[in-house]
Amino acid sequence: MKITDVACHILQCKVDKPFVSARGWVYGTRSSCVVEISTDEGITGWGECYGPSAVAKTFIETQYKARVVGRDPFDVEAIWEDLYNRIKDYGTTGMAISAISGIDIALWDIMGRAVGKPVHKLIGGAYRGEVIPYATGLYFIDMDRLIEEAVEEALEFKNDGFRAIKMKIGLGDLKLDAKRVAAVRQAIGPDLKLAVDANHCFTVPNAIKLGRMLEEHDLLWFEEPISPEDHDGYVEVTRALDMAVAGGENDFTRWGFRDVIAKKAMDIVQPDLCAAGGFSECRKIATLASAFGVECVPHAWGSAIGLAATVQFLAALPDQPPAFRPMPPMLEFEQTPNPLRDHLAQEPVEQKKGIVKVPTGPGLGIEIDRDVLKKYKVA
Repeated sequence: MKITDVACHILQCKVDKPFVSARGWVYGTRSSCVVEISTDEGITGWGECYGPSAVAKTFIETQYKARVVGRDPFDVEAIWEDLYNRIKDYGTTGMAISAISGIDIALWDIMGRAVGKPVHKLIGGAYRGEVIPYATGLYFIDMDRLIEEAVEEALEFKNDGFRAIKMKIGLGDLKLDAKRVAAVRQAIGPDLKLAVDANHCFTVPNAIKLGRMLEEHDLLWFEEPISPEDHDGYVEVTRALDMAVAGGENDFTRWGFRDVIAKKAMDIVQPDLCAAGGFSECRKIATLASAFGVECVPHAWGSAIGLAATVQFLAALPDQPPAFRPMPPMLEFEQTPNPLRDHLAQEPVEQKKGIVKVPTGPGLGIEIDRDVLKKYKVA
């Protein structure tokens, strides 16, 4: 089997209700760079790149495509190393790796389709046939109803069957953040799991101060409390708090995670398959984390392709740690408006009663709806 083409599709759609994170960014549009890889045996694989779509497309078309066409997709890790070495002088992080990620995911999809097996069977086998999702949401929309809207949305997730929720914090007022989290915890009760995500907006002292204010609410984790570059700062925050600290969605490759994991700068690392290097590299990151007793709970944000890839990856992750009643890694299932997540696959990944079934079809386990692809394609 030989690769005959690598095509990029930039997809974009407007959302009905824009939302805001702690960074102050207004999300009014959802977009994605989808990678389609064709072969001479008629098998097509799909991948996705995290981040600015046009940048990923440019990397793939100008730096990677010529080195991929003509290769055997089963040489997936050899291809990964070749692409990485091609851009090592100027692209060891960021969009250069995101672009490789999309290619890598598509190659694993091809291999799974070629042998009639889901990707999780190729990367170690199924530790589980279903995963527990947590709903990511509770962004900032109505600045005059920040507490009320958070409570209302959290109760919607509870009524939808979710067993865990991750809410956004980082309003610039620590007391308001604490009050908002307290209101959500009171509304959903003690049995639903609750995590918070600051999108790296705090200083080390303020992250520690707020973390201590939130400890009484029995949180799953405090995600990205500070800037991702400040690994020593993460050590300070992690050591100071009696709750798990998480991060890593803005880190790339095994080398980017190496020192974070080795010094246990955080309790949970969150590589994104569509950013950190695809299946090939995230397997290495997860193994490195396991060797140092650090949990791996992948970040997920994007279309149906990235979501399906994350589910396949989670199916093949061991319990952390193994135990009589284990705590398996959870699936981030963000719930902000996104037609690319909900409609791009003919049979989308869905949660029912707090469970997401792991697709057992070949490759990623989903089929792309080309009519939807065409509808949202802008380049």
